[in-house]
Amino acid sequence: MRRQLYERRPEFCSVTYGAGGSTQEGTFGTVREILAEGVQAACHFSCIGATRESVRAQLAQLRAMGVSRLVALRGDRPSGYGAGGEFHYASDLVAFIREETGRDFHIEVAAYPEVHPQARS
Repeated sequence: MRRQLYERRPEFCSVTYGAGGSTQEGTFGTVREILAEGVQAACHFSCIGATRESVRAQLAQLRAMGVSRLVALRGDRPSGYGAGGEFHYASDLVAFIREETGRDFHIEVAAYPEVHPQARS
């Protein structure tokens, strides 16, 4: 299926994962495969429930894989999941990525076009 997409010559392929990072390892594996196939991949990277140390380790892993593009987002909380983690907003994640890695990654961001369901206004 990806080969059909590659025929369209995308600038990059974006790869997401489930709520709370539930399929993160699968996402990293898919990103690794896409890169090996000679196409740029943008790895979705959410921070819900994450710690600074876990994000630091994941950034190192992605950099070692040759990832140069991230889609930074807060992520949705799985049902019954508390706030948790050290990052409350995607902007916190972006700032941390820049502090830790400088300009090593091109960062895309994701946002709701309307008011977020958890926003007060």
